[in-house]
Amino acid sequence: MIKYLAAIALISTPILAQNSVTIPPVPQISVSSRGEVKVNPDRATIQISVQTKSATAAAAAADNATKQKAVIDALRALGLGEKDISTSDYSVTPEQRYEPNKEPTVVGYNVTNTLSVEVTSLKMVGPVIDAALAKGANMITSLQFSSSSTDAARRQSITIGVQRARGDAEAAARAAGGSLGALIEVSIGGYSSPPPRPFDMKVSSAAMRAQVETPVDPGQQTISADVTTRWQFVAGNH
Repeated sequence: MIKYLAAIALISTPILAQNSVTIPPVPQISVSSRGEVKVNPDRATIQISVQTKSATAAAAAADNATKQKAVIDALRALGLGEKDISTSDYSVTPEQRYEPNKEPTVVGYNVTNTLSVEVTSLKMVGPVIDAALAKGANMITSLQFSSSSTDAARRQSITIGVQRARGDAEAAARAAGGSLGALIEVSIGGYSSPPPRPFDMKVSSAAMRAQVETPVDPGQQTISADVTTRWQFVAGNH
C-alpha cells in the first residue's frame, strides 16, 4: 500500500508542474491629461460686512444691528428675497491697547456682521454693492462669480481630457513599435471650483458720496478636469 501511494505521488508531480502556466502581464500604457473649458459666469456671491466700534460690546452690537437692518432693507428693495440673503459670519472682538510692562487694556469692541448675498444676474452686482455701502456697510470682502453651466462644462472637460490622453497614448504606442489597444481603466480627479476673487473694499462716507456706480467685469472662468488612463499596448510584428 505504501509503495502504491508513492508511485502516485511521483506520477502526479510532473503533471501538476505541466499544468502550472505563468501568464505574462499585459503590456500597458498609462497617460494622465487635463481638459479645460471656458465658461461665462452668470451669477455671483457677494460678502458684505458692517463693522462697528464702541466702548462697550452692547453699544457696538446695537449700532451694528441698526446699520445691518438698513442694508438688508435696501437689498430687498432691489428685489432680493430671503433665500438670496443670509448671515455668513458674526463676531465681537475686543480692541486692546498694549503698553510696556502693563497688562493689555480693553479700549473698545469691534462687531462685524457679514452677509452672503446671492445674485442670479450680473447686472445686479454693482447696484447691490452700492446700495449696501450707502446704508452702512463698510467692507466688501469677497466677490465670487459662478456659472449655471458648470456641470455641462465639467463633463465637456472630461471628454477633452480623455481624448487628449488617447492621442498621447497612441503616439507612445507608435513610438514603441506597436499600436494602442482597448481602454483598461480611466479615473477622474476631484473638481474644485474657481477661487473667490479678492474684493477688499473699505470706504469712508466721504468716498461713498463721491463714488460712481461700481463697475464689475466677471471675465471668464476655466473649468478643468484631470484624468488618468491605462490602455492595452499591442506589440507590433517583428
